[in-house]
Amino acid sequence: MGNEVLLDAGAVSRCRRRVHLEHDPAMRDVPLPPPDPTAQQRIADATAHREAILRRLVEATTDATGPAAVGPDTTSGDAAWVRIPRDLPAADRVRLTEEAFAEGARFIWGPLLHADPVGHRRGGVDLLVRTATGYVPVLVVRHRITDRGQGASTTGLTDLDPAHRTPDETRKVRSQPRDQLRLAHLRRMLQTYGRAETGRAVGGVIGLDADVVVWHDLTAGTWPGGRSALAEYDARFADRLAVATAAATGGEPLALPSRVLECRRCPFWPTCEAQLTETRDVSLVVRGEDAVELRRAGVSTVDKLAALDPAAEAPPMNWTGGTFADAIMLARAWLADLTVVRRTPQVEVPRGDVEVDVDMESFGDAGAYLWGTLLSGADIGVEQGYRAFATWEPLPTTDEARSFAEFWAWFTDVRERTLAAGLTFRAYCYNALAENRWLFGSVERFGDHPGIPAKKDVQSFVDSEEWVDLFRSVTDQFLCSRGKGLKVIAPVAGFRWRDAEAGGEASMRWYRDAVGMDGETPDDTQRERLLQYNEDDVLATKALREWMSDRAQVEVPFTLDL
Repeated sequence: MGNEVLLDAGAVSRCRRRVHLEHDPAMRDVPLPPPDPTAQQRIADATAHREAILRRLVEATTDATGPAAVGPDTTSGDAAWVRIPRDLPAADRVRLTEEAFAEGARFIWGPLLHADPVGHRRGGVDLLVRTATGYVPVLVVRHRITDRGQGASTTGLTDLDPAHRTPDETRKVRSQPRDQLRLAHLRRMLQTYGRAETGRAVGGVIGLDADVVVWHDLTAGTWPGGRSALAEYDARFADRLAVATAAATGGEPLALPSRVLECRRCPFWPTCEAQLTETRDVSLVVRGEDAVELRRAGVSTVDKLAALDPAAEAPPMNWTGGTFADAIMLARAWLADLTVVRRTPQVEVPRGDVEVDVDMESFGDAGAYLWGTLLSGADIGVEQGYRAFATWEPLPTTDEARSFAEFWAWFTDVRERTLAAGLTFRAYCYNALAENRWLFGSVERFGDHPGIPAKKDVQSFVDSEEWVDLFRSVTDQFLCSRGKGLKVIAPVAGFRWRDAEAGGEASMRWYRDAVGMDGETPDDTQRERLLQYNEDDVLATKALREWMSDRAQVEVPFTLDL
């Protein structure tokens, strides 16, 4: 029983090596890092979100004026809502779930199904909804599940009957593959115990906006290659089961360490990092499938990759990540302990007579609470230096529209004054995907508020030469052996943040305290901390572009000189 393999829904989305380590008996006594406070806070926020949704659903579905009950007509002996506390022991949650099934409960909140030793599955779900022929799973998640568009299959938030779903003319499904894989996992478990709705395989998701239920047809060919969510889940589950079984039984490992994006937040990363560093594994400079394919081709270490000739060598496999020559030079930079090397003979960055550095701070998917700016260059009659446009009302809030409108009005005034003076204007950010997301998102959400620009005006600016993404400039002109984040690259230019904890994850905690999100008195010192952090971010982009213009040419080695 000690090596019994039972996989939860998350296993099919996790790194294969992590699945191995989770089931390796030799790892049971290995100490893991303490839980990340930011991750713990996300869990707490998700719990609070689920509780708020539960209250709304119970009120609506038990009110005689609300929507019709799901499923067939019920008798007085039928249960409507059964809530199973998540803090109960697993055995008690399973028992209460079985009792709810026996009572014919229409809605079961927080159910935990019997572990399935034959199918090797375990798990529960936020909500099970009874229909005429069985139960369908519904997830409550704290991320956005739709975008503006059309075609999503939805019902109103409090209409939990999938038979009522219709194509939505205002929403399209946002890609959230983990949601569908979780629903597929529960569908398979419900089928095992004869509880699944027959005739169709659907599952619902309630997202952060909590305005609709999005219903996914798990048999529709919406995945790459025309596969369905169920087919994708079945293939992944079979693979992860094989990996876990090999680990649990001492068999030949089916998943070896390899650095991937997930490593950044994995509790097993210290274990994998030590092994990868000891073997000088090629994934330390080349990630993903390219690293896997290089190993298969015999290029298993950074040293072997660095020894290849970037001018003559063709990749020994189908290469997907940049150029193969760049990968060879990255390996050489790693061996030389260089954070960056030049990939171009000349380093250039667009400059203007008047320059504005921009950095936006958001709180997850809830909104953008701060737009920070740094004005420098020629005198156009506007005070230079740092200026912030913020709302300190807890997000989501319509006050975000005011702060964004004030930012855009100031920004537009600076641009117009610059052009009127016959001068050139440039605005800089680091990774425009984030800023662009909230530029357009603010227009879409607050278009009716005073001062919000038209989408065409934002589009015109974003498409112009005035908007410079320094992340793209760095990517095009440097190879970065330790990542391309601003916190990695700006120190190469000599910049240091004043706060030793400065970072996106830490700022989430500071924000909660700054606005009193947990019911506490808003903390003004944390507001000042956020403003200083944001100011340092725009000072960092300014330092970076000035360094690129003035000193990078002589301070950074050229790749061909390595």
